Amino acid sequence: MDEVKGLNKNATRMLTGFIFGTIAMGCIILGGIYLLVLLSIIIFSASKEYVKILEHKGFYPSLKIIYISEIILALIMFFDRKEYVATALVLCSFAAFMWVLFRGRQPYIANVATTILGFVYCGYFPYHLLLLRDISSPTFNDGLGFVVMMFIAILLTDVGCYYAGTKFGKHKLAPVISPNKTIEGSVGGMICAIIGVIIIGAFIPNVSWWMSISVAIVCTVFAQIGDLCESLIKRDAGVKDSGDSLPGHGGFLDRCDSYIFTIPVMYYFSKYFIFSNDIINYIQGLF
Repeated sequence: MDEVKGLNKNATRMLTGFIFGTIAMGCIILGGIYLLVLLSIIIFSASKEYVKILEHKGFYPSLKIIYISEIILALIMFFDRKEYVATALVLCSFAAFMWVLFRGRQPYIANVATTILGFVYCGYFPYHLLLLRDISSPTFNDGLGFVVMMFIAILLTDVGCYYAGTKFGKHKLAPVISPNKTIEGSVGGMICAIIGVIIIGAFIPNVSWWMSISVAIVCTVFAQIGDLCESLIKRDAGVKDSGDSLPGHGGFLDRCDSYIFTIPVMYYFSKYFIFSNDIINYIQGLF
C-alpha cells in the first residue's frame, strides 16, 4: 500500500495526509466523543503496530493488557478524572507482571517492560489531547486554538525539516538513529514552525506573540524528539516502517510519532504557563 493506483509516491502521500488531516481536524473541532473515537482508533492501531515491531525484536508484550489499559486511561481522560491516573497506571503495571507471571514466556523482564511502555507510550501520552482540547480559563474558553497551533507547528516542522535538510543539510543530527536527519533541517523546521504559529496565533483572541513563539518552540522541539524516539525503536528492532495502513506514510505509528511526546508536553505547558501562572507564582514566591 505504498502507492495509490495511478499516483506517484509524493502524490499518494499528499492525498493520504489531506484526507487523514481533514478527518482529524474535524474531530478536534467537534471535540467530545468524536475526538475520543478518533484517538482510540489511532491508538489501538498504533499499539498493534508497536507490538509487531517488538515481536520482530524477540519481545512479546501483551496486546490485550495494552488495550485494556488504554481503555481505562481513555475513560479517565474523557471524564477528566485525573485523580485516578496514578491508580490506573499502578494496576495496569501489576496486570503486566501478572500476565508474564502466569504465561511464563521468555524474556520475562522485557515482556513486562515493553507491555508497560506500550500503554504509556501509545495510549497515555496521546490521550492527553482530550485534556488539552477541553482545558479552559477565564481568558480562553477552551484549548482548541492551542491544539490547532500545535498541529500547524508539527506539520510545518516536518515540511521545514525535509526541505531545509534536502537543500542545506550537511551536519547529521542523530547519525546512528536517523542518518538522513540533519541539524540544518532541524533548524529549518523550527523556523517554519515559529513563522506559521505566529500567523495562526494572530487570528486567535487573547493569544500574544510570545505565546505563539513559546508554543512553536515547545512543539517543534518535542515533535522532532518524538520522531527520533520512534526511529530509535524501529532501528533497534530492525524494521523500516511500523506498518502499511496509510499509503505513502507507512503505519499509524509512523504518521503520529511526532505527536506522541508533543501532546502531553503541550498540555502541561499550556496548563501551568498559559492557562494559569501557578509555577511562575510559585517561583516568584521563593524570592
